[in-house]
Amino acid sequence: MCCPLQRPSCRSARALPALASLTCLVLAACARHAAAPAPAAVSPPPAVRYEAHLAAGGILPGGGTLRNPHASDPAVARSGAQLFLAMNCDGCHGAGAVGFTAPDLADGRWRYGGADAEVFSSIYYGRPKGMPAFGGALGTEGVWTIVTYLRSLPVPASVATESWVDQ
Repeated sequence: MCCPLQRPSCRSARALPALASLTCLVLAACARHAAAPAPAAVSPPPAVRYEAHLAAGGILPGGGTLRNPHASDPAVARSGAQLFLAMNCDGCHGAGAVGFTAPDLADGRWRYGGADAEVFSSIYYGRPKGMPAFGGALGTEGVWTIVTYLRSLPVPASVATESWVDQ
């Protein structure tokens, strides 16, 4: 009589412990990879209620309030000027944010609202037709730094497109 482990069906049974060990090694390697800490998630700012919003029935929907933590801080404005250049904002908005292929950001006229929270929202989330969302790249602090810089820019005495308004 032959040993039961000599049958073909039994040979695969002998391979089971080796297969089980290999499976454990693979799972352990995957577990180590999965246990690696994820990058810190940046929580988005709350939805913003703007002064310029129209409210149906006079009732505004809920929303948080965003306040610039660096408003009127000249050191942050200087950092914002450097960040404006580093992020290539001047590539579209021109040197000094006076406009180029994208709107002038120094003239005090804003398509989507000029309050700090509205400018923050435009930079953080982007806008249709060309303005990328920089919130993921800059984070909340970086966006506020650029907002502080933009708000520090003096409004020019003569706005480039004001002549058509007067005609």
